[in-house]
Amino acid sequence: MRENSGQYTHAAIWEIMAFAAMGDCARAWELLSLINPLKHGSTPEEVAIYRTEPYVVAADVYALPPHTGRGGWTWYTGAAGWMYRLIVESLLGLRLDVDSLFLTPCIPADWQSFRLHYRYRETFYHITVTQSGPGGEVVGVTVDGQVQSDGSVHLVDDRKEHFVDIKIS
Repeated sequence: MRENSGQYTHAAIWEIMAFAAMGDCARAWELLSLINPLKHGSTPEEVAIYRTEPYVVAADVYALPPHTGRGGWTWYTGAAGWMYRLIVESLLGLRLDVDSLFLTPCIPADWQSFRLHYRYRETFYHITVTQSGPGGEVVGVTVDGQVQSDGSVHLVDDRKEHFVDIKIS
């Protein structure tokens, strides 16, 4: 919380990252939904209260009158970068290590799958992650139909399209 007892977005994001790191995916996604700027602009009444763009991350959301619910410090906050990292790295689980890509998703139990289109230099990797159970552990990785025994995607910049299937359970 910030001085005004409102939402301090940086800290809220770091807390969500912690829940994801602990494997509490349901709680992480629940908290993300609370700070998602789109949630502040779904009705004209909410837009009138939030008073900032619903497509821009606010560093603060105020809690005290007369500005209760109003967003502040938009466009130039570092919170937007942290939210990007939260979603891509902590929740979708994407991690680049030199020229290897690892995915350790922390996704809702009701998601059957999701897709990512990842560009590595001038090469595109089309990644499909399929979830078959509640564990969230990676149980199989294939690249262009070839099983990857170490569970990672070894990236090459050959300017071709590659298709990756990741199974989690």
